[in-house]
Amino acid sequence: MLQNTEEMAYKIVKIIDNKLGDNIVMLDISSVSSIGDYFIITSAQSDRQTKAIADEIKHELSEFDIHPAHKEGYNVGRWVLLDYGDIVVHVFHEKDREFYNIEGIWKDAKTINIDKILENNI
Repeated sequence: MLQNTEEMAYKIVKIIDNKLGDNIVMLDISSVSSIGDYFIITSAQSDRQTKAIADEIKHELSEFDIHPAHKEGYNVGRWVLLDYGDIVVHVFHEKDREFYNIEGIWKDAKTINIDKILENNI
């Protein structure tokens, strides 16, 4: 059972890591925006991997009866956005991630150390 938004965000990071997402970044946007608490951003090597990561997130969270309120970009597979309310997941093809530079746009947000999440099984 996922107790809160933070636990859900940690679960998403672990799912992405298990699907070999590259350069996973978790931003705490709660202090700089009212649209949510976290952005989780990752890159994939191909459109197929982008879709596979998004599919796995949706599948694993659905087991907790958690479903995205909105999904964009899946059919193209270059930038898949999954909106879970307080958590927005961005799965980019690596070239598109460089172009859109979400981390740069949200540079005032706090970056969460995901190594601690993955190492400590939080």
